[in-house]
Amino acid sequence: MGIFGDSLDKAAANTATRPIPKSAGAQMRYLVKQEKGSTKAVAQLLGVSQRTVERYVKAQIRRPRRDLAARIEREVRKRWQPKVRQKAQQRAASTGGIVIETRARFGFTAAPGTTDDGRIRLITQQLPPDYAARLFDAQASGATEQRLQEIAAEGLQEIYFKDRGRRASGLLVEFTDIDYIEVDY
Repeated sequence: MGIFGDSLDKAAANTATRPIPKSAGAQMRYLVKQEKGSTKAVAQLLGVSQRTVERYVKAQIRRPRRDLAARIEREVRKRWQPKVRQKAQQRAASTGGIVIETRARFGFTAAPGTTDDGRIRLITQQLPPDYAARLFDAQASGATEQRLQEIAAEGLQEIYFKDRGRRASGLLVEFTDIDYIEVDY
């Protein structure tokens, strides 16, 4: 996806209450179970042969290549504890909100004569549940990285820069050049 989408995925993975299976065989069996017993679907997902998947399931192969091990782990993490993830997202979207920590370039346009050139800022801010819900809905509908950034920029603009409407009423925030971003809920 992109830096923002990956950060949302990482935050979702951090809601897990149990660790993922450790061995490659256990991870492969989990993926096969998730694909309703189809070793062919798992093989296509991982870019390996169906026979290779079957050999991992039967523990005939124990240690995958480094790149394959990373792909297996990534796919398991995507699918691990979906109900726990869903509950955490619902909680964030209804009561808790999300915390965004980012280092990025923020520029402003405001009333004539009061513009501020963009500069790199480190911001850690909790956004209310309605912005969390918008981000989750956009991600679920397959929104682009740019759209996710726009939603986050709007949230930071209203909460951080405008202080929930108490100051800088005409301020528009540009959120660009993201160095890193972390999301937590």
